[in-house]
Amino acid sequence: MVTWSEFEKANRALAEAGSKQIFQYGVGLAFLATVRKDGSPRLHPLCPVLSDSHLYILVLPHSPKRWDLQRDGRYSLQAFPQARPDSDEFYLNGMAHLVTDSAKKSAVLADAKHVASADEILFELLIERAMWTTWEGFGTPEYHSKHTIWKAQDAAP
Repeated sequence: MVTWSEFEKANRALAEAGSKQIFQYGVGLAFLATVRKDGSPRLHPLCPVLSDSHLYILVLPHSPKRWDLQRDGRYSLQAFPQARPDSDEFYLNGMAHLVTDSAKKSAVLADAKHVASADEILFELLIERAMWTTWEGFGTPEYHSKHTIWKAQDAAP
């Protein structure tokens, strides 16, 4: 698993494409999938925050996703789609890590582009895999997806 900063150093083009997708509306917008206690998936919309080259999420204290992430940190994150039929897509998965450092939390709250509250719980999203999907041949019989996949295990140490 790597931080956003390490991901960016390993594959700048893919990290830039992902950042453009996640923050295409100014505020970060994505769907977060977590694992419920019974093992089934749970899906939530949320507003990721990029702060000091690290990717974070702020979660309300009583949100089911908080308990999911504290119990089983696995996540998948899908950026909101663009407002066009042949829009790019960006996806991450990995482990969410609870952050208790108050200085980091203050910095993340200051960098948030959405209305965030100091009582929210802070998690850093560590990245195992990233995928950027583009579409070629839109409107033709040759219409198809093209996937650019990056895995942390393939990154140079």
